[in-house]
Amino acid sequence: MSYISSRLAAVKPSASMAASQAAKALRAKGVEVIDLGLGEPDFPTPDHIIEAAYAAAKAGQTLYTGATGTPEVREAVASKFRRENGLDYTADDIVVANGAKQIIFNALMATLETGDEVILPAPYFVSYPEMVKLLGGTPVIVECPEQTGFRLTPELLERAITPKTKWLFLNMPGNPSGAVYSERDLKALGAVLARHPQVLVLSDEIYEHILFDGREFVSFGKACPELKDRSLIVNGVSKSYAMTGWRVGYAAGPAPLVKAMATIQSQSVTSVCSIAQAATVAALNGQQEAVAQFRQAFEARRNLVVDGIRKINGLTLSPPEGAFYAYIGCASLIGRKTPGGAVLEDDAAVANYLLNEGRVASVPGVAYGLSPYFRISTATGEEVLTEAITRIGAAVAHVE
Repeated sequence: MSYISSRLAAVKPSASMAASQAAKALRAKGVEVIDLGLGEPDFPTPDHIIEAAYAAAKAGQTLYTGATGTPEVREAVASKFRRENGLDYTADDIVVANGAKQIIFNALMATLETGDEVILPAPYFVSYPEMVKLLGGTPVIVECPEQTGFRLTPELLERAITPKTKWLFLNMPGNPSGAVYSERDLKALGAVLARHPQVLVLSDEIYEHILFDGREFVSFGKACPELKDRSLIVNGVSKSYAMTGWRVGYAAGPAPLVKAMATIQSQSVTSVCSIAQAATVAALNGQQEAVAQFRQAFEARRNLVVDGIRKINGLTLSPPEGAFYAYIGCASLIGRKTPGGAVLEDDAAVANYLLNEGRVASVPGVAYGLSPYFRISTATGEEVLTEAITRIGAAVAHVE
């Protein structure tokens, strides 16, 4: 007799973590593998942030904090939203959690009833549909093809909304596609949402500072201020400040939702690590030179990968507009055979082949709701990326 809940049985583990674990398993056997499965900056956290954490620990800031975060970190977040995004929130509108993923989880837990629908433009972040299912909701997948720049259009959104729709999720720049929405794009989506007052909007803006080709970021909240009372703006310090392991995410939203999320936080994890919150204050209020330096490095890496993939017959790649991933098309490989005679039936088989033959770990497009593609992270050094592209090219060349 199983003691695992039926709700959990429907939830799949993280595909990106699974790819990384597969790479680690091969390494344990002595196989040299390049792991491009996880999206994690390879830069160290800037010194001034680390020094702030150290100073906080030495000063005795090692106790529980309020469930929504310290007053200092919530004011720092509110100031960031005003300064960088043109959003008018107070500290009372802010909630801080253990990463942006927990923010999203808490928001869903606070709002979903069994059967509520959540619209997820595909390709989507791998955890979105699994969190929705875990909390009793129904993911509604809307495929956003490459021809639309992997962006949700007003027409696609209108067709997806039903009386059961509770949330629309947006992610910009997008993981895995790197898609960026302009202010005009967002206003057009907002016009559709205005006709459906039951729909809440979760705008995941965790990659906002990683934009390429001179693009400027526009928050959903700035583009559609008329929807403020049903919008949750989600962000965090993991990507922009190379602080993935510090586990700090934050959000701004309507008071009833923030209050409900705080209740969940207080009854689950209590609060975020007090020292990590002090580090976040330093990150948001301190010098920002590292953010610009990281962005420049990510753009150079994006360019390297785009140029390299274009030289591989059988693969395609639209230049990502932001974030640090490459969502690589592999349609021409489907149905072909590996040197061992196995048929590449789908993008999962392609990713598995690249791991075993090319010794490069990637994540198949099926994990993101749109095939046939595979995602690699470009958040690593140019030398490693160059070698990875060489290996991918050699493996593809051996497909019959």
